[in-house]
Amino acid sequence: MNHKRVIKSFVSVSELARQMGISRIAVFKRIKNGNINAQKIGRNYIISKEEAEKALGVVLGKKEKESLTRAVRRMVKEYGPALKKLGKE
Repeated sequence: MNHKRVIKSFVSVSELARQMGISRIAVFKRIKNGNINAQKIGRNYIISKEEAEKALGVVLGKKEKESLTRAVRRMVKEYGPALKKLGKE
C-alpha cells in the first residue's frame, strides 16, 4: 500500500493548544492580544505553520531576533567588565 505523507501548511487552534500544552481559550487570548497571528475563516481560526513554530518557540521571527540582539548588545555594553570577570571564575 502506498501512503503519501501530507504536509500541512496550517494548524487549528485546538492542534496548537494541544502542542503547547495549554487550553484553546489561552490560544484565543494570544491571538486576540496579537501574540499569535492567525487567519479567521468563518467562525474558526487557522495558524500558519511558521507562526505555530514561533508560538512553540521553535523559530524566532525577524522581530524577535532583532529584539534579542539589541538586548544582548545592551547587556554587554552595560555589564561587559562584570561578565568578563564572571567568565574567568
